Amino acid sequence: MQGMNEEERLRFTCEVIALLDSWKVKDSDQLKLLGLPDDTRSRQIRGYRQGSAALPDDEQVAVYVDHMMGIADALFTSNPRNTSAGPAWMNRRNSRFKDRTPLNAMLEDGLQMVFAVRVHLDCSYDWHVDSNS
Repeated sequence: MQGMNEEERLRFTCEVIALLDSWKVKDSDQLKLLGLPDDTRSRQIRGYRQGSAALPDDEQVAVYVDHMMGIADALFTSNPRNTSAGPAWMNRRNSRFKDRTPLNAMLEDGLQMVFAVRVHLDCSYDWHVDSNS
C-alpha cells in the first residue's frame, strides 16, 4: 500500500474486503485476517467495504494483506476458469491443516498459519528460504 495515493488505497481496500467476502469471512474474522489491532471494531469493515475508509498504513496490516492477496493469486492460478474453486477450497476441511478449513486454521493459529497456507498453495513463494538452507 506504500506509494499509493488515497484514491488508490481506497480502491485497493475495497478489493481486499471483496476478496475476504468472497471467501465468506465474517466481518469480525476479517479483522484478524487483516492483522488489525485488537481494539478495532468489526463495523470498521463496513467503511472499508463501502470505500469510505482505507486500511491503515501499518506494517503488520501490510504483511497480512500481502499474504491474503498472495493466497488469492495462487488460488486463481490453480483454477483460472472456476471463480468458485478458491472460495470452496478455503472453506473445505484439509488434512494438511489438522482437518480444519484453511480459513479456520488461519483464524485460530494466526500469521504463522497464514504463511503456511500461502506456502502450501504457492510452493515458489518460499523457495528462496529452502535454497539458502
